[in-house]
Amino acid sequence: MKLKYFAWVRERIGTDEEDLDLPAGVVSVRDLLDWLKERGDGYEKALLYPEAIRVAIDHEHVDHSEPVAGATEIALFPPMTGG
Repeated sequence: MKLKYFAWVRERIGTDEEDLDLPAGVVSVRDLLDWLKERGDGYEKALLYPEAIRVAIDHEHVDHSEPVAGATEIALFPPMTGG
C-alpha cells in the first residue's frame, strides 16, 4: 500500500511517500494513524493530534473510522487554513 504525506506531515516524517505492508491489526484509518505513530519520532510528531489529520483513500476524503482494506493509496494531510 502506498502512503503519501503532504505539507508539514511530510516534513516531520521526512518523506513524501512510502510503500508499506500494514500489520493485520490495522483495520481502519484510526488504526493506521496509531500504528504509524509508533514508527519513530518523526511519525509521532506528525501525528501527535491524529484527529486533526485529514485522510484520503484512493483520492477520496474519508473519516477515521473508514476501513483501509483494499486501498491502494492513502494520503495524509494536515489541517488546512483559508486565506
